[in-house]
Amino acid sequence: MSLTKTERRQRIKFRIRKIVSGTPSNPRLSVFRSNKEIYAQIIDDVNGVTLVAASSREKEVVKGTKIEIANAVGKLVAERALKAGIANISFDRGGYLYHGRVKSLAEGAREAGLKF
Repeated sequence: MSLTKTERRQRIKFRIRKIVSGTPSNPRLSVFRSNKEIYAQIIDDVNGVTLVAASSREKEVVKGTKIEIANAVGKLVAERALKAGIANISFDRGGYLYHGRVKSLAEGAREAGLKF
């Protein structure tokens, strides 16, 4: 029995989530990547609250290649997090490979000042 692409990603995601959890002092940066867009949110899993979010659908994100847009989303979520007083996070790649748009988003967040 072979898994579909989404089933495989779900398995990997659950395996990651067993380890990575967001706390109020060290929240989790969760990434969702669709074919067109990319979304990032910083989550406190203890209280079940999204603290900060950003996506490529917002007006502040300038157009370009998908990798450039992902980098801009990473910077945007990092700026909002720093404004909210969040400096340290745990990175949750959401079952995606740390490559391409996911890597670009993480690098953008690091450039803007988040530590993980």
